[in-house]
Amino acid sequence: MIVSSHDRYGSDVLSGDWRAPRRGRSVDVPAEPGTVVEDVETGWVGAVVRVEKAGGMHVVHLEDGRGRVKAFPLGPGFLIDGRPVTLTKPVAAATAALAQARTASARTASGSVAVHDAVARVASGSRIYVEGRHDAELVEKVWGDDLRVEGVVVEMMDGVDDLAGIIAEFQPGPGRRLGVLVDHLVPGTKEARIVEQALALPGLAQHVRILGHPYVDVWQSVRPARLGWEQWPVIPRGVSWKHGICAALGWPHETQADIARAWKRILGTVRTYADLEPALLASVEELIDFVTEPGS
Repeated sequence: MIVSSHDRYGSDVLSGDWRAPRRGRSVDVPAEPGTVVEDVETGWVGAVVRVEKAGGMHVVHLEDGRGRVKAFPLGPGFLIDGRPVTLTKPVAAATAALAQARTASARTASGSVAVHDAVARVASGSRIYVEGRHDAELVEKVWGDDLRVEGVVVEMMDGVDDLAGIIAEFQPGPGRRLGVLVDHLVPGTKEARIVEQALALPGLAQHVRILGHPYVDVWQSVRPARLGWEQWPVIPRGVSWKHGICAALGWPHETQADIARAWKRILGTVRTYADLEPALLASVEELIDFVTEPGS
């Protein structure tokens, strides 16, 4: 083909790689921590913080110059120095670094900074008492890691009808504090009267703290949204509360085994402290602080 020097189209437009994008073809780049990229679609510029799997796909978290972090699907759609790149999973060394960083910043279910490779302390003389098994299991799930680090044991009372006797048997004193968590502790209830009588025992103020929550049962301290409700249903008088809740959920509730399985399902919806009601959180946190106070 002959091209005239006066040809306004210049050289052959079909010569070379005419299909190549203006900015060049995308190349694979491992999403290693610190790599600065720009998201083409939003213009977000940030350094790679971590890569993780979420919702069945891998996402990369980018931190901008103001410390804000935003997640994007790992893959194409990024620029480095104006050139297109496809972010891929980091190489083994980078993965190890990410895992180490994630471990360093990990939190327990209670929101505390996790203490890694820590051996549980020998149990202290202080204790936290709760009413029953379900209370103990919930406290263990959310605060268990913290309590083991502090050497605090949680024990069940199997009810509070003889709370004064339970406290007297424990023999609280210096280096032997007792925190008690009571269900349905609201004015005018049987529980409130029992606690009042227990607090009348001499010499308790410094070594015993009794706190509670307003819920009929510890089940109710789980945010109802975890079960798909806006609020826990009101169970008519004369109907066992737990049986009524199971019925409202459409779960079997004829036997005690049914109730136990129902609680396991409810407990399974609790991931962190954020899934619990503030009234329970405040009481448990205060009891932990009380029995672990330096010099207690």
